[in-house]
Amino acid sequence: MKILVVDDEELLVKGIRFNLENDGYEVISGSDGQEAITLAQEQKPDLIILDVMMPRVDGLQACQEIRQFSEVPIIMLTAKSEDMDKLMGFEQGADDYLTKPFNILELKARIRALLRRSAIKEETAKAERITSGILTIDSTERNAYKNDECIELTAKEFDLIELLIHNPGRVFSRENLLDQVWGYEFRSDIRTVDVHIRRLREKLEPNPSEPEYILTKWGVGYYFKA
Repeated sequence: MKILVVDDEELLVKGIRFNLENDGYEVISGSDGQEAITLAQEQKPDLIILDVMMPRVDGLQACQEIRQFSEVPIIMLTAKSEDMDKLMGFEQGADDYLTKPFNILELKARIRALLRRSAIKEETAKAERITSGILTIDSTERNAYKNDECIELTAKEFDLIELLIHNPGRVFSRENLLDQVWGYEFRSDIRTVDVHIRRLREKLEPNPSEPEYILTKWGVGYYFKA
């Protein structure tokens, strides 16, 4: 795991580096907020330890900038203990806060806890994001992608493709799709399903007239071919 440590106190950075490298972490470091932003973009660390009071760009501003492109866990370090400073850090996107001077064992414990939480979050996100060929469905953000390009779908179109892609190979009758996507209260023409399938093919298939993903089993219904 790669950890970025950014603080203008050189001795503190060396101490943190020594202890973390002894635990098997890869450590990269910087001395001001601008370096923090640049290194976070270039090195893509698994966790960032960021001092609040630094030259050029302070830690709070750096944290805010990093949050524009990354959800990496961030621990803020500060010599101040006022609750307002901590609140400001959390508002900028920090995940945890340690007041100097701190026990290195406590810092290590915070790091382990945040990395565990981050790993769980990442695994959950992967479970909610399914890719098949050129198509990707993100259930968390409710977005569909074709060749990494976000495709605009209506709410029902998304519900329909989400159901199909989560059940590859399973054939759904029109009645079953009406029940599961529109709900039992829906009493429209069954051709509503056909219309939505046609629209999905037009938006997501490479060649809608010869679909590769959203297929028909004649006389039965529709299914997704993984």
